[in-house]
Amino acid sequence: MNSYLYENQNSKSFHTMAWAAFILSSIGMIVGIYYVDIDIASKGFFIMAYLFSVTSCFTLAKVVRDQHEASRFLNKVETAKTEKMLAETPV
Repeated sequence: MNSYLYENQNSKSFHTMAWAAFILSSIGMIVGIYYVDIDIASKGFFIMAYLFSVTSCFTLAKVVRDQHEASRFLNKVETAKTEKMLAETPV
């Protein structure tokens, strides 16, 4: 079993808390937009801006995570190559 796959696992409660915070903040934003006293065009703009912000946050988080995982993988490969080279060189 590869320990790399399990190094950064979050707890179930952290995962649940993150989704609960996301859902509650989304509901709060929807309720706030519904009750604010502005015209429908402005409400539409705020809804589109909110959805764009949410999707941008998810995309940014994924890109940062993917970049971090790629750099860790490359570091492991470089370390393995270095160790192999050191093991093969005569002392």
